Amino acid sequence: PRQRPDSRLQLRLPEAAEAARLVLERARPSPPLRRFIACPDLARAVRASLECGPEPVILECEPGPGVLTRTLLNAGARVVALESDKAFLPDLQSLENSLHGQLEVVYCDFFRLDPLGCGSMKPPAMYSEKLFENLGILAVPWTADVPVKIIGFLPQKKERNILWKLIFVMYERSSIFRYGRIELNMFVSEKEYKVLTAKPGELRSYQALSVLWQTACEIQLLHMEPWSSFLTNSKTRGLAIPKSMLLPNDHLCLVRMTPRRNLFTDGMTTTNSSTFFLMIKQCLAKRKSKLIDRLK
Repeated sequence: PRQRPDSRLQLRLPEAAEAARLVLERARPSPPLRRFIACPDLARAVRASLECGPEPVILECEPGPGVLTRTLLNAGARVVALESDKAFLPDLQSLENSLHGQLEVVYCDFFRLDPLGCGSMKPPAMYSEKLFENLGILAVPWTADVPVKIIGFLPQKKERNILWKLIFVMYERSSIFRYGRIELNMFVSEKEYKVLTAKPGELRSYQALSVLWQTACEIQLLHMEPWSSFLTNSKTRGLAIPKSMLLPNDHLCLVRMTPRRNLFTDGMTTTNSSTFFLMIKQCLAKRKSKLIDRLK
């Protein structure tokens, strides 16, 4: 049985330079771009934003050197570290073995959960059902409290695609959302945050994605931080900031997306939600078109 997390735990946090050295030592020849929290002060600010406690469990995506992991553990949180790079696993597993159940480490890529198609699954890809079963996480009613919090960085090159995938499975109540109102706490680029929170009339940013996310979730900006505050796994130590021509993009934004309790109590069902989803995509396909014309 898992022991109750020790809120008095005080693990030593690596300094930023030490975390940077760990990342560079473990970098593969041409790894996919990843960002990490290396500064202990930034990790503490993120922890404060997350309102940590022993429940609900926090799934941390791609912890890497584990600076945020240790900060969350020091706050008494129960953490599951989902790491897709084998080079980071030994240090995380060593930490896991010293904590008597407060930390679990899984070789898994959260952003490759439930891939399309059938056949054998090769780690770090995984089915969410298998992951949650192994972790002992049970499904709860949609109207119940949040059963799991997830924290991570949306992969830069797949940011928009993953936002579409997550909102699609939310309306279906499939994948991770079979287990209830999973709370997403994600670092997203400032330009994508502007899209998620755009209002009608903001032609550059108001899109189908805006409507679908705002309908399904309460969206809250927890923290904004310049790109330069984060560590990358680039051999050149470059910031690799994505270009944005029309929208500001000077920061990474930690955004909390909490599915609404009443999403499926006011006429929306998993049966008709796909119709709503497709209608919104169709109506907002051309931003300058009149809505009445799109509905005809």
